[in-house]
Amino acid sequence: MQGDSHQRLQIERTAPSIDIYVIEWHICLVPRLSTLDRLDRLEHLTAALKSGERLTQHGLAESLGISLRTLSRDIELLRRQGLPIEADRGRGGGLRLSQRWGVGRLALSYAEAVDLLISLAIAEQMGSPLLLSNLASTRRKLIASFSPTMTAQIAGLKARIRVGRPAVPSLVTAAAAPLPEVTAALNQAFLSQLCLAITYRAPDGQHSHRVIHPHYLMLSAPVWYVLAWDELRGDTRTFRCDRITGARVEDDQPFKLMPFARFEAALAGIATI
Repeated sequence: MQGDSHQRLQIERTAPSIDIYVIEWHICLVPRLSTLDRLDRLEHLTAALKSGERLTQHGLAESLGISLRTLSRDIELLRRQGLPIEADRGRGGGLRLSQRWGVGRLALSYAEAVDLLISLAIAEQMGSPLLLSNLASTRRKLIASFSPTMTAQIAGLKARIRVGRPAVPSLVTAAAAPLPEVTAALNQAFLSQLCLAITYRAPDGQHSHRVIHPHYLMLSAPVWYVLAWDELRGDTRTFRCDRITGARVEDDQPFKLMPFARFEAALAGIATI
């Protein structure tokens, strides 16, 4: 017994020192790596479920390198996040998404959200029953993604979009689609009620540079117009959107909305509904 005690004491004295900070650093890393591994696993599991392939719990657990118990926890987490997963009982039970599952969460940029809002407002103004079944709920969800300061402006969006009678055939032939970069800038300025610096091509081909206040949009299908206050002329004007060859939003220059009646004179030659 005495020899054993002496031997243990000798081992303790001669054992190499271990840096306690290295141990703590390693321990701190373990949960982080574990969390990242699980997130990656959940992404793979979600992709597999959305693929539409025939899946079994045993096969999925094996392909992911996890136990059936861990797979069950992952599935329950995805269910809490809104993914409608259906599972058959038993070890080899099948897994699938409900046939009524939706598109899930979408990540839209600000410009994409603005374009979608304006498109929804156009559909509402047209009043087609084929377009209105889920329009209100879609619009509410989209508005909820904007800041509170934008809510009031968005609420009045529908009233600022007018639908006119279809354009005459000669105009349809001459018109073209507005430039994508012009449309993006116009939509942003229109929604946020900001001044817009534009380059405009007149019917005679002459170009002019103007700063406008885009108050209303009007569709005379398939031609789009913007009803605006024109700082160059000091009056209301109607601009055909496909004739705007350049546009830049003036972020520091907001404007106050005018009543639509102020633009009736600018609508000469365009019959509105």
